[in-house]
Amino acid sequence: MKFKKSFLVAVLASTQIVAAFPASQAFAAEGDTDTGIVQDVYDNAPNTYTVPSINPTTDTTGTDDQTGVDDGTTDEATSPADPATTPAVPATPTPTAPTTPAAPTTSQPSVVTDVYSAGPNKLIFMMNSNQIYRDGKLYYSNQPMTVKNGVSYVSVRALVERVGLTLTYDSKTKETVMKKDGKELRFTTDSKYYTVDGVRTLMKGPSYQQKSVFMVPLTSITAALNIPYTVQGKMVIMDLQVKPTASFTVSPTAIYATQTTVQYTTKSTTSDGGPVADERWTGREDIFAEAGAHVVTYQVMDSTGQWSDPYTVTINVLPPNQPPVAMFTTNSESYRMGEVINYTDMSTDDENAIDATKTQWVNKELAFFTPGPQTITLTVTDKHGATGTYSKTINITNDTLYTAEQFYPLFTPIGDSFNINGAEIPTWQTMTSEVTSEPVRLIRSNSPERTLSEGIVYQETATGPTRLMVHHLNETGKRVKMYVIATNTNATPATLNIQDVGFGGPNPYATAAGKVSIDRYYKSLQSGADAQTVVIQPGQSQIIFNQLNATTIKPDNVISLYGDLVSDAAVQYTVMMVDENADPIASMATLPKLDRDGIHNRGTYDNATRIMHVPGLIGNSNVRIPLGDNNSDPNLTGTDPLSMTEASNAGNFGVLYKIKLDMVAPNTLISFNARGGRYSGYIFVNGVSTAIKNNGAATSANDNVVIYRTGALDTESVEIWFTAAPGSNLPVNLLFNQLPAKKQ
Repeated sequence: MKFKKSFLVAVLASTQIVAAFPASQAFAAEGDTDTGIVQDVYDNAPNTYTVPSINPTTDTTGTDDQTGVDDGTTDEATSPADPATTPAVPATPTPTAPTTPAAPTTSQPSVVTDVYSAGPNKLIFMMNSNQIYRDGKLYYSNQPMTVKNGVSYVSVRALVERVGLTLTYDSKTKETVMKKDGKELRFTTDSKYYTVDGVRTLMKGPSYQQKSVFMVPLTSITAALNIPYTVQGKMVIMDLQVKPTASFTVSPTAIYATQTTVQYTTKSTTSDGGPVADERWTGREDIFAEAGAHVVTYQVMDSTGQWSDPYTVTINVLPPNQPPVAMFTTNSESYRMGEVINYTDMSTDDENAIDATKTQWVNKELAFFTPGPQTITLTVTDKHGATGTYSKTINITNDTLYTAEQFYPLFTPIGDSFNINGAEIPTWQTMTSEVTSEPVRLIRSNSPERTLSEGIVYQETATGPTRLMVHHLNETGKRVKMYVIATNTNATPATLNIQDVGFGGPNPYATAAGKVSIDRYYKSLQSGADAQTVVIQPGQSQIIFNQLNATTIKPDNVISLYGDLVSDAAVQYTVMMVDENADPIASMATLPKLDRDGIHNRGTYDNATRIMHVPGLIGNSNVRIPLGDNNSDPNLTGTDPLSMTEASNAGNFGVLYKIKLDMVAPNTLISFNARGGRYSGYIFVNGVSTAIKNNGAATSANDNVVIYRTGALDTESVEIWFTAAPGSNLPVNLLFNQLPAKKQ
């Protein structure tokens, strides 16, 4: 009888609460931002609050067939009646003095008997009711929690507001989208599937609309967001307390016992975004004393005293790194002056990880020209920075095989250089040749070379064989990209056949970017790997030469591009520099056309492939072929349409020379001599791309780079292709002279 009386008081008090608020407040519209707090159950005055007390006898695990929430059982027991919906027995009110309600109690501490004992960070949904409790405060959902076909459904809006999710609608996919802590859930009306971070997942029942309110299975939310819950009677209690998270990474990737200092980088989060109050490490060592697997664990504590789950990394500590062993041999212990010395590098490393770029030789010469002992030293470095050094002493006798003047033309490796008296070269005879041209239009975009702002740096129209040379330095102060855009201004489609292309950079050094672009151009000629066909519709603009815009250009970096194509109709080519995030085609209409800088060259030049044919004998005496000197080899003339001026292609950059030599004498040295200053590039000799020079650049007129030697018996036909590397200096000379006689 005592139980019935308290139960009736609870029902009456609950009814009073509901009646105290208008329907608009109790049932918020689906589009409202909050369902609204309608009562704080802890702050009610005496005799004005009562919260439904729940029978604690229902098990808290498994499936309750009445509610549809998974609680692991198969019992068909009927849940206790919901006090919020059971009709109250009429009673005659009896005035009583105000009393303070006693705190609810339970005989089983693990069982929640009412919303008070649920604890903090608990969200309680009442079965078949629109009542929701969060941290002791009563809220109303815009639709009751509903059991339908054995599945418990809740209003998406109620979840969003009480759990702290964001809610949007994707009109393209017709999906309701919920997000929390980096997770994304997507629901479709009347579908049993939803996606969690893009993974299609089956729900216990389909989502649906109920009175314009979107309803989803409660377990779809708890499973996706890893929210633990229990079922107690008519209550579904969700635990929203979020543990902090802890993680860390270690570097470097290779860790050696007794040698490597380990760097630990931590990453932790707390539910309120506040700082970590404490942390705990197990197994951490800055330098591990022993090789093997070492388990390191990390945990953090938040301001509420809650610890994260342990985060564990197993570090494979390697045995101490052994330094590389430097070693080399020579083919003899004693040499004549001017005799070739052959070196064989026999260095080893326990990981086979010697860094070839850091190998250093001291006093390694092809030959020596003074008698006496000579000590040669080799130092090698492994990928961890450990070094090994070895020295060997050889003896140089008083006998002479070759003088230095005889030796270096004979034995300098292809692509390397030796010193000559550069002042004598202009006295050599200039070889005359038969000069013709191929009808190739060159579009040279090289001014303003120091590009200070976004804009169009060049624009020109061409039909048929076309070559573009682009060379610019980003001095806009921000990250940019460069583009070549082809626009079809015709009434019919235009077809572009892209043939060969070389791209270099971005690089802080203009000579390096230019050198790489020419090397890649020759390799493209050999392989044909860059050939492609592009069809552009009338009025359409399309990006071409995508190697150019594939990489962002940092400030003070240079790019170089050299490419050939053929079009079957007139096409306008626009070269532009724009912000890295800009739409280049959309930007064309508003970008300014930049002025040339008055120092570097831009222009349009026809007949840009120059054929130089030497039918007679060459190489039996000292002769030279000058290139880019505007005397023996005149500059191409053309126009700069952006500036509406005539233009002269200084140095003939962008011109491709095809030098055909029908009869090169036996024992001829062909070398490359830079006359205008520093030069670094490549030259194509009989189909082989040869560096100028292998390590670095030719720096003066005394630097002579070996590019080819003919055989000892017969004349040879030799074909040399050359185009000046952007960033280097012109003019240059190709030198032909007889080699000294070889000795035994």
